[in-house]
Amino acid sequence: MAKAKTSLTAVERRAEELDTIAAVLPLERRDELAELLTDQDVETLRHLVNQGMGDNTLRALTSDLTYLEAWGLAATGKSLPWPAPEALLLKFVAHHLWDPERRVTDPDHGMPAAVDENLRSQGFLKSVGPHAPATVRRRLANWSTLTKWRGLDGAFASPALKSAIRLAIRAAPRQRLRKSAKAVTGDVLARLLATCATDSLRDLRDRAILMVAFASGGRRRSEIAGLRCEQLTVEPPIEVPDGAPLPSLAIHLGRTKTTTGEQDDIVYLTGRPVEALNAWMVAAKVESGSVFRGIGRWGTVSKRAIDPQSVNAIIKQRVEMAGLDSGEFSAHGLRSGFLTEAAIRNIPLLEAMDQSRHRSVQQASNYYNNATRPSGRAARML
Repeated sequence: MAKAKTSLTAVERRAEELDTIAAVLPLERRDELAELLTDQDVETLRHLVNQGMGDNTLRALTSDLTYLEAWGLAATGKSLPWPAPEALLLKFVAHHLWDPERRVTDPDHGMPAAVDENLRSQGFLKSVGPHAPATVRRRLANWSTLTKWRGLDGAFASPALKSAIRLAIRAAPRQRLRKSAKAVTGDVLARLLATCATDSLRDLRDRAILMVAFASGGRRRSEIAGLRCEQLTVEPPIEVPDGAPLPSLAIHLGRTKTTTGEQDDIVYLTGRPVEALNAWMVAAKVESGSVFRGIGRWGTVSKRAIDPQSVNAIIKQRVEMAGLDSGEFSAHGLRSGFLTEAAIRNIPLLEAMDQSRHRSVQQASNYYNNATRPSGRAARML
């Protein structure tokens, strides 16, 4: 009895410690994290917060660490050992990268049924089948990172592990899918904006989110959710021939997925997106702090920023309202859509990258190639 009480106290203590770093962790999962993570896990996360690790990177590390701990308990009955032996890493690969066709004739191939049921009952497994190779590689990479942060060495670079991953992927090839199956190009965006036609707070906010996210170069959902008034600077109006000057705004991005806070990356908004943003901020009386906020059931505007998942949910809701398939679009579709639309309009790649802030020409050019290939001469040689 005393042992159970001590265990409960330890869980409660970890929950309180997680509260101190809740700003960068999914607070709604605090109790679940406290149950699965060890004292050393929590201390490592606190250390990473103090080291100034990016919020999104820390969330990804925490999510993967929680999954690894849950898998370790289900597969071995014990918390993860640090450092993990090579045999455990190979077991992880075997449980997550397997051949569905072989599974039909060999029930013991892949993840054991008991482990699968355990993880599924806790909500860690949702889809049926092997994991995506990229997911397995990411979790192993984060496992390795956390091992190094503990001052330990692991077997993550062992030839046996690399060979196991390579052979498993070759045995069960998967088509690589984009983060958003379809890009939100100009025509799709117009249909989404048509669902935001009223002057209600929700329509004004969602319209501003759609237009700002797209026009600012396809900003990531975390950047839109975290946008603050202090990042906005009013620029001189843009003169246009035979028309009224267009309002202009600069967004100082600060820390992003590919930059540090020391780099003052700036993107610009001109015309309709600025008007949409101003309309939302005036109606919601947003003068400082977070730009995009939650809206209560009775139309009350929260003081807290919306979270990145909410941006994705808003996109999908507007997609459904526009009569499109929400399964084919996500928030990342705005990012790919910006570059795809730029290619369709023959805007030079480097000019588009100045706005999207892509660092890799190769990555950005993929959207250009995909946009022009169907109508290109190489596809019409017959």
